[in-house]
Formats: sequence, structure tokens, C-alpha cells
Amino acid sequence: MTLWQTIAAEAERESALWGNSLRPEADREHEPVFSELAAERFALGLETIYEGYLVHYGRPRLFAPPDPDAALLLGDYLYAHGLVRIAELGELDAIRRLADLISRCARLRAEGQPGDGEAWAETAVGLGRDGGHAEPGGALATHARRIDSAP
Repeated sequence: MTLWQTIAAEAERESALWGNSLRPEADREHEPVFSELAAERFALGLETIYEGYLVHYGRPRLFAPPDPDAALLLGDYLYAHGLVRIAELGELDAIRRLADLISRCARLRAEGQPGDGEAWAETAVGLGRDGGHAEPGGALATHARRIDSAP
């Protein structure tokens, strides 16, 4: 099962509302963004958390919630589920970094400030792929397109 199939299947099992919020398979985007900057073991958790972020603030790749209330709940579910995935690895520093990221981005959004893309890239690189020396340029461009195209 791919990372994307896992995120979708687990959400669908968790709630009929999440299952009904899934885009049709042909409309889903299977494009990793920030997980490519981090160590592979974090990919599923990081992309789940990022999908939650996109549900809250951008254009999600897998989901199309029917209304803002469902979007808020689905985004929160995806945040929590992604953090659970990371917690299963037993890496407390990664949990702290991701919780700080979620908080920082929520604050930036509430204040109408830029910088969330950089925060995501910094955190992903901090989760270490090849010693944390990845270049975040492509991920930031993808992230900006997703946020800018939000409904």
C-alpha cells in the first residue's frame, strides 16, 4: 500500500465523514512535498500532518471536505494521526518539532504573516535526510502553489 493509499484508507476507516470527504481516486494528487526533505521513516507522518495543514489552509491533495466545519475537524484528525505515526517511532524530538511547527503556522496564519513554507522546510530538513542538508526550493514552490490556489 502506498503512503497515499494508507492515509486515505485509515481516514476512511476512522470515519464515514472522512471517507466521504475523499476526492475521487482519479482526482487525488500523489505528490510528496516536505517528506522528501526528511528522513524516510518520517514520510507517512509528515505527509499526513501536511495534508491536515492543506485541509485547513490550502488545497488538499486527497480530500475535498463538504464544508468548513468538516474541514476543520478533518484537518485536526490528520494533524493528530500524523503525530501518532511519528510517536510510534519513539522520537520525542520529532514530535516536539512537529507540534511547534503546527503551532507556529497557526500563529502565522492567524496574524496574516508569511513564513509558513519556510517553517515547513526548516522542520522537514531538521527531521534529517542525509544529515539535514537538503535544498528546500522545490518543496517551497509546490507549497506556495497549494496555498495560493486555496478556495
